This record gives sequence, C-alpha cells and structure tokens, in this order.
Amino acid sequence: MENAKVRWGIIGCGDVTEKKSGPAFNKVAGSQLIAVMRRDAAKAADYAHRHQVANWYSTAADLLENQALNAIYIATPPSSHLTYALQALRAGKHVYVEKPVTLNAQEAMLLMDAVSETKGKLVVAHYRRQLPLFLKVKELLETGQIGDVRTVQLRLWQSRAPALVTKGAADWRTDPAVSGGGYFFDLAPHQLDLMLYFFGTPIFYDGFSQIQDATSDVADQTTGTILFENQIVFNGSWCFNVRPEDNADRCEILGSRGKITFSIFGNTVLLKSDHEEKEFVFEQPEHIQYPMIARTVAFFEGSGPNPAPLEEALTLMEIIDFFSRRK
Repeated sequence: MENAKVRWGIIGCGDVTEKKSGPAFNKVAGSQLIAVMRRDAAKAADYAHRHQVANWYSTAADLLENQALNAIYIATPPSSHLTYALQALRAGKHVYVEKPVTLNAQEAMLLMDAVSETKGKLVVAHYRRQLPLFLKVKELLETGQIGDVRTVQLRLWQSRAPALVTKGAADWRTDPAVSGGGYFFDLAPHQLDLMLYFFGTPIFYDGFSQIQDATSDVADQTTGTILFENQIVFNGSWCFNVRPEDNADRCEILGSRGKITFSIFGNTVLLKSDHEEKEFVFEQPEHIQYPMIARTVAFFEGSGPNPAPLEEALTLMEIIDFFSRRK
C-alpha cells in the first residue's frame, strides 16, 4: 500500500466521529473517507449524507466487502473492538481502533496474534500523544527543564455525571459488558497512555477499584501506582462520585529542579522551575484526532513509524486490569 491513497471505512459512525475524528479523514493528504457503517441504517444514511460519504452500510460484513477500502476506523464501544478488528485484518485492511483497544489484556493479546498473522497494520487511537500540549510536556521533560523526575501525581475526580463524557452518547459507559468497567475505562486510557509515552517501560504496577455508591454497577473509585524502569513513580486517583465543587483534572510531574502541571482534558501547561515560571496555552485542533490520523496515514503508507503501537496498548490494558481489581 506504499504511496497509495488510504481509503477509509468507518465502523460505528456515532458521536465521536461527528467532529473529533470523522471529517479529518478527508482533510489529511493522501486520505479519503468513502464508506461508513452503523447498525441503524437510517442513522448510517444520514451520516453519509451530511458528511458527503459515498457509501453507507448497516452491517460491518457488507462494508468490509467493499474492495475499494484498505483501512478501517473502528469507533464502536469497546466490547466489539476485538471482533471488528479481527474481521478487518482478515479482510486485508489496516486498522485504526478507538481506545481502550479492547476490554482487557487477554483480548489485546488475541488481537496482537492476529496482527502478526496478517499483513494488516494497526494503530490505537491514543490521539493525545500527537496534540501540541502533550508534545510540549514531552519536550520539557526531554530537555531537562525540571531536572530528574521524582514523582508523578494524577487526580481525576468527577461527579456522577462527568462533564468530560461525550454528550448524547448512550449510557454504555456504565454497562461493564460493553465498556469494560465504567468511566475509568473510558477516561483513564488517555491519561495512562500518556504516562507510558512520557516515561517509557513500567516494571511494576498495582492498584484496586471499589464501589462506594451501592446503587452503581461499576466501580466509582480507582487508585493505582506504576514504577517505571527509570525509577519514576506514578500515583493516580480516579473518583466518580464527588460533589461538582470538588471536580479535579490535574497532573503534576515533580522533578529535582521544578515541576510541570497540566490537565489531561485542558489546554494549558504550567512550568515552574528554579529559573522561571511560564504558562503555555494551546488551542485544540478543530478535529482533535487530526494530528494522530495524519501520522496513522503516514504509517499505513509506509512513510512513518507507528504513532501508537498495539504492543504499548497491551501494556496499558495490563495496567488497567490490575487497577480494576475490585476490593
């Protein structure tokens, strides 16, 4: 597929594809969106009409039979990621799959086996890796602006109706059979993947989850620790039952000569070092996944590396599995 146009089909053209990702497939050079699928045929047809997509389908099997397609974006809830990814790979397509890549590490291993057995390439949609804000954090770390990193403290506390969740979506996030385990499974992959991106290989991780609100079917509190091979310690706290007044989205990276503070879902980075204090403010791209999709297209074309490999997503799923153990 080197030097050929990447011709996309979307499986699951729901809310996340309306602005965050879908339009970007036609805006990246060498990329074209030519088919979409949604189980509700009327909604699939409506999406295709509004976004000027030539073909629409109500089953993934029909979409995958379209021989013009050579890449598939899987934007369904996590419970069907593995099934659709396997089907796409076996149909000879490359795959760009939403996070979390699967429901658990065991499924991620099955997916890794399938990638090794087929000619397809696979990228996980950990798109925050390519946003200017987090590239700036990585730059500050790599250029030693805060010296040697000592510890990382992350806090995501939200009320029972988190403002960070995509509006208009069905309540699949609180159905463990579909989401894997509540809001933690939906939001924490963004955060934990960035920790792997910043700090490299983990050598130890442990944690637990619990249900504090007896009316909940999924854990509403999670805590976890990661030790990276470079001796950096990460501690994370996720709570989804606090008062709205106590909402928090904060990550602090403390070093020997300063600290970096930012929000995973915000737009500013604050650097405080022994020599300066500086705030960096970023405007998010119109289509927030555009930078990652551009890197994915380059990878599929053979002109760039994998921007979010499945091997790293497997490690992420192993960490999530440990953090999700119920007490």
